[in-house]
Amino acid sequence: MYYSYEMINKVMSQYNPSSIHTKDTALFRYYQRYLFQKVMSVFEFKGLNPNWPENYFYTVLFGFGFIAIADIPPFMVIPQHCTISGPLNVFYQPKEVIIANPAIKDLQRLEIGKDCEVIKMMPDWGSPIDIVNFYADMMALSAETAAVNTINSKLSYVLFAKNKATAESLKKLYDQVASGEPATVVDKLLMNEDGSPNWDTFTQDLKGNYIAGQILEDMKQWEDRFNTDIGIPNANTQKKERLITDEVNANNVDTRTKSDLWLATMREGVSAVNKHYGMNITVDYRKRLLEGSKIAQEEGDESWQED
Repeated sequence: MYYSYEMINKVMSQYNPSSIHTKDTALFRYYQRYLFQKVMSVFEFKGLNPNWPENYFYTVLFGFGFIAIADIPPFMVIPQHCTISGPLNVFYQPKEVIIANPAIKDLQRLEIGKDCEVIKMMPDWGSPIDIVNFYADMMALSAETAAVNTINSKLSYVLFAKNKATAESLKKLYDQVASGEPATVVDKLLMNEDGSPNWDTFTQDLKGNYIAGQILEDMKQWEDRFNTDIGIPNANTQKKERLITDEVNANNVDTRTKSDLWLATMREGVSAVNKHYGMNITVDYRKRLLEGSKIAQEEGDESWQED
């Protein structure tokens, strides 16, 4: 089925400024998957029940923004994807969740705090998927631009010939030169009476038109901005000028602003689960992430100049 650009703009204008987008393409999904795995690598849960598949737990929590923990016979206490439901309380917070799983016999409508507990990632019950999709979109567009520019920057020649015989001679001449022959012989028919060639060429400004290198640098900056948004330390090394400690500290604060809030929100849910079901689950930044933050700090201790 095909859609006109008017229909595409009518639908997509609610989400994007124009019809230029990369959703539902393999390139977008590649970066979406890549960036989503980076989100899941920021935090680490310990003390989870060994029978809980970690890939399910992490994917549901970070993909949907929340996950229910409930005692559901005959599975005992398990994590489950759910939807929030029920009337809102006086603070507009949901009271219930609904669990619909083909492996569970009946639809489960559970009251939060009584029949189940919920670990949510963000205070507004949101997920980082919107962040992932934005940067995946920008990186996919950048990658496509780099690929097209690389193709357009391939060295090629356009030759102008007066007749078919001259054109065939030029083709043979080019084949000989391209094959690496140390010497080629040019027929006099390719020359005018005054000795000038009876053909002309059209060449390209390859160096002036080649921007793939700049696009790749831009992609690195997109990823650095994504890392900052989700809490992965980076020392802002894209700068060409002097890098000072205060600038690194400012970047570290920016990096941890949202992720600290997410961590506090998840710890609140984990605490409720531990109290309700007698478990000992903990969540924190991964060790390498904490070490990376320290390294980023140390890199700002000495100013440097790039010639």
